Amino acid sequence: MTAPQRQWGTTPSISWTLPTEKEILQNEELTDELKRQGQYEAPGETEKKQALLVQLQKIAIEFVKHVCRKNNLPQSIIDSAGGKIFTYGSYRLGAYAPGSDIDTLVVAPRHVTREDFFEYMPSILEKMLPSGAIEEMKPVPEAYVPIIKLVISGTDFDLNFTRLAVPTVPWDLDVKDTNLLRGLDDRELRALNGPRVADELMQLVPQKKTFRTALRAIKLWAQRRAVYGNIVGFPGGVAWGMLVARVCQLYPQATGSVIVMKFFRIIGRWNWPQPILLKESEDHPIQARVWNPRLYPTDKYHLMPIITPAYPAMCATHNIGPTTKKIIIQELERGGDITDKISFGKLQWKDLFTKHTYFTKDYKYYLSIISGSTTKEAQASWSGFIESKVRLLVQSLESQGSIAVARLFNKGFTREHRCKDEDEMSAVLHGEMQYQATNVKTETTDNIKDPLHNAVAQGGADAAAVSNGNGEAILNGSEPHTFYTTTYYVGIELAQDSTKKLDVSDQSRDWKDQQCRSAGYEDGRNFLNITATRSYDLPPDVFGPGEERPTRAKKKTAMKKELLPGQKRSLDASGMEVWRAVKTAKRLGAILRYQMDD
Repeated sequence: MTAPQRQWGTTPSISWTLPTEKEILQNEELTDELKRQGQYEAPGETEKKQALLVQLQKIAIEFVKHVCRKNNLPQSIIDSAGGKIFTYGSYRLGAYAPGSDIDTLVVAPRHVTREDFFEYMPSILEKMLPSGAIEEMKPVPEAYVPIIKLVISGTDFDLNFTRLAVPTVPWDLDVKDTNLLRGLDDRELRALNGPRVADELMQLVPQKKTFRTALRAIKLWAQRRAVYGNIVGFPGGVAWGMLVARVCQLYPQATGSVIVMKFFRIIGRWNWPQPILLKESEDHPIQARVWNPRLYPTDKYHLMPIITPAYPAMCATHNIGPTTKKIIIQELERGGDITDKISFGKLQWKDLFTKHTYFTKDYKYYLSIISGSTTKEAQASWSGFIESKVRLLVQSLESQGSIAVARLFNKGFTREHRCKDEDEMSAVLHGEMQYQATNVKTETTDNIKDPLHNAVAQGGADAAAVSNGNGEAILNGSEPHTFYTTTYYVGIELAQDSTKKLDVSDQSRDWKDQQCRSAGYEDGRNFLNITATRSYDLPPDVFGPGEERPTRAKKKTAMKKELLPGQKRSLDASGMEVWRAVKTAKRLGAILRYQMDD
C-alpha cells in the first residue's frame, strides 16, 4: 500500500503529477529569463549580507547587555539575557532582488524597552561596526512601525524592535511559539508578526525552491504591471507570496513555471470574497483579534481577503478597493493569456514582464495630486501622509456614476523646483514644470526609499512633526529657493453610458480640506493641490526610455462629395455627423475641467 499523500492547505491538492520534460525545460527558461531581468544577486553579495547579519546579531546581544548594565541588573541576568535578530519579508522568504532592503527585527527580553532601543542602539552600531561602514542611519521612532533605517556597506536594513515578556531570549528561540505573544502591546505584536508570518508560510509550501522561483516571477510581473503596493490598494510582497503559496499547495510537485501558469488562472478566477487561506485559523487563550467577518463587520467589506497564516490571523489586503480589484483581475487575465501562449511556444517569458502602459496608452485623463513643502524633510513626512490617504480620494471618485475606473498609479514622482515667489509656487502646484530644477533627476518614491516617508505612509497617521528649517524663506527673497513636490497620478476612464458632464470638484475639495486639517499640516510650509491633466500634457519625466508621450489628435474635416445633377446631399454628407462628433469631443474635453481653491 502507498502512504497517504499529505494535504497541503485547507483543501486537497488538484494534482500530484510529476513534471514532464517540457515543463522542466520551461522552468529552466523561466529561471534564465529571471536572471536576465536581474532578479538574482551575485553569490558574493549574498555572502556579504549574511556576514552583515552575523555582525548585527553580535550587536543585538551587546545592546541587551548594555541596557542591563545601565539598569544595574545582576551579572547572572546580564550573562543570560541574550537577544536575537530575525529577518522577515522578501529576504526571509528567499525571493528578493539585488538592492532590496533587509527587514530585520531585534528581539529583546522584558527589561529592554523601545525607548532603550532608540537611545542606545545607534551609538552601539557606530562603535561595533567598522569605521565608515555606516553610510546612513536614521531613527524614526514616531512611526506606526518604529525603525532605524541603516545603510551598511551598501546594504539597506530596516531595523525594527520588539521585546518579549520573558527574562531571556536564547539563540534558539522559536518565533513561531504562540505563547511568546503573551503580554505584548499592539506595536510589539505587529513587529513580531513579520518573521512569524514568513516562517509559517515557508512551512506551508511543499517545495521551497519551486515557491521561490514562482514568487520571483510573480513579484516582477506585478511590479512591471504596476499592481504592487499595499499602501495604494494593491497586494504587497507578502500578500503576493501567500497567493503563490496557495497555488503551490494545489500542485505540490509542479515546477516553478507550472505554478506561474496555474497562478493566473486560479487566482484570476477565484470566487472573491472567499478568502485565501493557507491553513485553518486557530484559537489561542490570549484572545487576540483575528480576521473573522462573522464577528467583525469591517472584515465583511474586504474585497479580496488574503489571510496571514500566523496567529493572530490578519487580512493582508484590506486596502484593496473596487477599482484595484478590477485592475488586478484584468492583469491576471492578461497574464493567463500570455502564459497560455508561452506554454504553446508562441510567446517567451520576457513577454510576461513587459512594462505597463499606464501613461502611454491606458487613459486620456488624469488627476494630479501634488503635495509640496519648503524643506526636504518636511516633504518626506507630508508626502508619506498624502500617500497613505490618496486611496480615500480614489474611493470617493469611484462612487461617481460617470467614472468607470479611477486608478491610482502605485508610485509617486518626487521633483525639486526653484521658485522665487508665491506665484511661481502656485504654478508648480498647478502642474507647471518650467521651474523644475534641471540638475536634479525626478525619482519615484520606491527608488528613494526615504525612511521618514515610508514610515508615515505605512502608518497612515498624521504626518510626524519635523523641523524643516526656514519655511518662510521661499516667500520672501528674490533669489530662487527649493520647493519640493511629490505627485501621484489617478487615471480616469469614463463610463460608457455616461451622458452627464463629470464634475469631481466637490470630492477633490472635501478630500483636500480633510488632509489640510490634519495635525501634520502647517500652513505656509505644507501645500496640496489637485489638477486635471490630459495624456498629451503629462510631464516628460513620467515616461521611461523608449516610451513616447501621447499626441493630441488632430480634428478631422469632412470631404465634400461632388453631386450629380439633381442629386440631393445626404445627412452624412451634409456635415451633420461631423458636427455631432465635434460636439461630443468638446464635451469629453471639458469633463475634467474644474476649479480648485488655491
